[in-house]
Amino acid sequence: MTRHSQCQCGALHIAAEGEPDSIVMCSCSACQRRSGSPFGEGAYWHRSKLAISGEAREYVRDAESGKPFHTFFCPICGTSLYFYSERDVDRVGVAVGGFVDAAFPPPHRSVFEERKHAWIALPEDVPGFIRGRDSARSR
Repeated sequence: MTRHSQCQCGALHIAAEGEPDSIVMCSCSACQRRSGSPFGEGAYWHRSKLAISGEAREYVRDAESGKPFHTFFCPICGTSLYFYSERDVDRVGVAVGGFVDAAFPPPHRSVFEERKHAWIALPEDVPGFIRGRDSARSR
């Protein structure tokens, strides 16, 4: 199976081969600002499973882990479409919204729940973490 994701204008495109290794919902302040919504959600594949086409611009910030976090966006429409952390440069996250697929699988975990909006409810079987995936569980 190949999943296709793209920016708003279609100039930046990703073909992702197979199922994602993990799907993470993140409510940290940086992901809220990056996505323009109460959380960011990324589906992660090994870099070798992604074919990226089109021009992308890069923004690098320090994550709360202290590791640089790289975000790539379309220079035409501004869509933030993919990203990775220097914690694991071979795993690339693709913004789930770019797939525009209502049947896309739910997140495997939710991180930075200390900043999650109170009205957001997740299925009970989705593990939650107060901060990052190595932090204490929130449920």
